[in-house]
Order: sequence, then C-alpha cells, then structure tokens
Amino acid sequence: MSKEHSYTIEEVSQLLKVSKLTLYDLVKKGQLPAFRVGRQMRIDSNDLDNYINNHKTNQTTTFPPSGADSHKKESPNIVISGQDLVLDILGKHIETKSVYKPLRSFTGSLNSLISMYNGDGDIVSLHLFDGDTGGYNLPYIKKILVGFPFILINLLSRKAGFYVKQGNPLHLTSWMDLKREDVKIINREKGSGARILLDEQLRINEIPARNIKGYDHEESNHLSVASAVSTGAADLGVGIEKAAKIVGVDFVPLITEQYDLVIIKTPKTEPLIHTVKEILSSSHFQSEINSLGDYDTSQTGKVIYETF
Repeated sequence: MSKEHSYTIEEVSQLLKVSKLTLYDLVKKGQLPAFRVGRQMRIDSNDLDNYINNHKTNQTTTFPPSGADSHKKESPNIVISGQDLVLDILGKHIETKSVYKPLRSFTGSLNSLISMYNGDGDIVSLHLFDGDTGGYNLPYIKKILVGFPFILINLLSRKAGFYVKQGNPLHLTSWMDLKREDVKIINREKGSGARILLDEQLRINEIPARNIKGYDHEESNHLSVASAVSTGAADLGVGIEKAAKIVGVDFVPLITEQYDLVIIKTPKTEPLIHTVKEILSSSHFQSEINSLGDYDTSQTGKVIYETF
C-alpha cells in the first residue's frame, strides 16, 4: 500500500470485513490511529498495515511503565451514531465544552442500539417507531439494553413521511397508498429508523411487503432515497422533511418523529451525560438548531426516561 494513501472508515470496513462501529471502537481505544478531514475520519494505509501486522501473530501493544509520560493525556474519543446533521452540531458543542473528541458513525438506529449493547458506541440517536404503542424508542431500548442502566434524552422532533415527485402527480397522501399497483418505492436498509417506520406501518395496516414494487431496493441514507425519487427511479420513499428540501422533491408529512439520544449510565459516562444535558438545554444550541428550519426543539433536553 502507498504511504500517501488513506482510507475512509467505510473502505476499511469493507477491506477487513468488520462493521464500521467496530472500527470506531478501535479508534476510540487508540488501537487504530485515525485523523479527521472535516466530518470524515480517515486511516492512513501505513497505520492500517501496522495494525494488521501486529495482529497476525497475536502480538500485543507494549505500554509504557506506570507513570511514564503520565502528564500527556489524550482527549478521550466518543462515538456518536446517527445520520442527522444536527448530530454534527452536537459533536461540535461537545468538543468545545468538554475533553471529549467526538467521532461520527452513520449507522442506522436499530443497528447502533444493538452495537451499544455489544459495547460499541457512546451516544446513539434513535427514531424507532413502535406500532403497538404509537410511541418511539423506549420499547426498543427496554428490549435490547437488557440489564443496562441508561438515560434517554430528547434531541428534537421532526416530520417524517413520503418523498414524492414535484407536484405529487400520483396523489400519494397516506400509508394505504402503498397498496397501489402503480406505485414503485425506494426503501431504506434494514435497521434504519425509516425502514422500521415503514415496516411497522405495513404491519398495522395489514399491507404485505411482498406486494410492494421496489420494496427490496435499498439505499443507506435519506438523501439517496430522496434523490431516487427526484430522478424517477422510484415514485415514493420514506424519510424526513429536511432531506426533501435539500434534494428538491415534494414531501408528504405523515408522522412527527421523536428523535432521542440514549447513553448507558456508568461512573465513567457521568461527565458525558452531564455535558450532553447541559448542551441540549442551552439556548445557544437550540437556537442553532432552530435556524436550520424543519426541527422542533420544544422538548429538546427533556429526560424521557432514566433508570436508577
């Protein structure tokens, strides 16, 4: 590998056949060096070669004796999972107001929550609709983070619904329109909040997924789904309002999403929880989010649920 070459987290994930959250955890623990270019984390090919070589024969890292260079303490990395651009703003505030250095993972809600259960990820953002209760997030957390104390804090609320072509030529206005044979959709990947919203609506409205044209065609983010509708590759996609305005497609609002943050409670995470609560409750942070439009911060910073 060329010494001048570097890889994105996604590229290394494909090369090593491991999840992106596993790589973020290695970076967070200092086992795999990385550097940032804007929002993107990159790994130098030389560092990747060294990591691979050091683990070929179960070699272990040699640490300096206790007390050596103890005055040199690097800022602890934390991983924030989710795709909304508000999380980048949150990361910026965390870095400004604390010792933490935020890293971003763009993994979907459910997959991130499962990774948190397995020990990866520090702040997970969630918008998981539960069709049985009509609520968001907490039913999933209670089933997945079994045995873990946690805190659930509201980040914001936002509209979710259909992306449709400009002028909405097929007059798509409700979940029941998914029964129509003349409608082709573009789906999100399994484990994403938008995919779970769609699947739950199909379940409670008794619409078989196998009858929906395009159900198996997946994209990995809101912008790609909206773009597929814009180019005519699909008639409909499910996502959030902000992406529709960025891409330039029409948006049919169907539900108000509760977009929350979950953090596992341990003595080690107490300072992080305090920092996040302080930021979310600040007028500075909320005004910055409100300036983006299409977000509701009336509940931002509210503790939705907390185990003791």
